[in-house]
Amino acid sequence: MLLGFKTQLKVNKQQGLLLAQHAGVARHAWNQGLALCQQVLIHNKLNPDDKIKFPTAIDLHKWLVASIKTIHQWYYEVSKCAPQYALKYLADALKSFFKKAKGFPKLKKKGRHDSFTLDGAIHIAHRKVKVPVIGWIKTYEHLTTGYKPKSVTISKQADRWFISWKIEVEISQPPKKQEFVGVDLGINHLATLSTGEVFDGLKSYKKYESKLARMQYLNRHKQIGSSNYRKSQIKIARLHQKIANIRKDTLHKITTYISKNHAVIGIEDLNVSGMLANGKLAKAIADMGFYEFRRQLEYKTQLYGSKLVVVDRFYPSIDLSPV
Repeated sequence: MLLGFKTQLKVNKQQGLLLAQHAGVARHAWNQGLALCQQVLIHNKLNPDDKIKFPTAIDLHKWLVASIKTIHQWYYEVSKCAPQYALKYLADALKSFFKKAKGFPKLKKKGRHDSFTLDGAIHIAHRKVKVPVIGWIKTYEHLTTGYKPKSVTISKQADRWFISWKIEVEISQPPKKQEFVGVDLGINHLATLSTGEVFDGLKSYKKYESKLARMQYLNRHKQIGSSNYRKSQIKIARLHQKIANIRKDTLHKITTYISKNHAVIGIEDLNVSGMLANGKLAKAIADMGFYEFRRQLEYKTQLYGSKLVVVDRFYPSIDLSPV
């Protein structure tokens, strides 16, 4: 079974500049490709009798090499994989849009979800990773060696860089304490099991909401682009990351316990997007992480040899408890 692995990088100043340059090229390639696709869609809409073939990822890359790289020579200062994968992800996003699975892709902005993907000569050592062009980059934790990932994705959160890749993990089947359990998600208690066990969420956003509001309030009059503005933005981004990490840690601990100790797990198919439309409860629902809870259960039940049963939200429930 393939699982994603992610760890923080310990980068120096020169490596940080190279990573930011790769992310910038990937972002530029995405935006240029998206602009071209928008032009094709507008042309085909206005000229139904003279439609242009919608470009694929390969078509977009050929166009980028012929039209964009010749103008912007800094494309040659980074790995060719960064723009290639950016256009591949753009093509996948457009396919999802045409299938009505997701919305139309948006332009990427500098400093927001900066990331890029590389493949090729990738090597894993005990506490460092070697990637094309950039070379060896140290990590904060020991890494498992003896394998070579096909590709790695490097992303930035606040002012920290992370690297991720997929690894093959063997499925384990630990002994189960309970044959079947039903899980009910809620706001007061994150998860209530049919066995009577109750797990509370830490409500990390509610805990740090006032501190976050204070930091954003103090940042309102700083000049955009100034040194103080950038420092303040990094502090705000770090706090957002801390809130998200607390929530993820709580969800991982609960879903791991449920998946390891129960053979069959039943959970309701909640309409999370519809629940978030409730203005009074949206903040509390988002703070719990219902969608992430189910996502983790879906792959952890496979990892630990359990079975997840998703019950339709309109399915009538019957109370069989003794009177």
